[in-house]
Amino acid sequence: MAIHFKPLERVNPQDITAPKKYYAAVKTNGSVDFESLAEMISEQCTVTETDCLAVLNVLEQNIVRELGQGRIVRLGKLGNFQVSISSFGVTTAAEVSATAITNSRIIFRPAKKLRNLLKNLSYQKAS
Repeated sequence: MAIHFKPLERVNPQDITAPKKYYAAVKTNGSVDFESLAEMISEQCTVTETDCLAVLNVLEQNIVRELGQGRIVRLGKLGNFQVSISSFGVTTAAEVSATAITNSRIIFRPAKKLRNLLKNLSYQKAS
């Protein structure tokens, strides 16, 4: 199975007056939600779809809670989630405060199994 891509015209952010160029961009092939994942999992084991959905919902709640506490959430062979922040630079450590924080985001670091998946992908231009 190949990852489909399409050409996408983009401007150079470093020089907006430069001519636009085309780049390859992934053409998604749908999505999967919690309910579908729960159904797939239940078909592959003895746990019911309802039980799988309950576990996935509680997993989501716990990931959000733990990230909110500043913890790294390690999901085994999937990878790790962690909150990261950006801030203004100041001249002394004493000047660093919460008001200097400009942005926060969640970083996902894939584990080895997912990183290896990327090494073995094939690509096909979408028609």
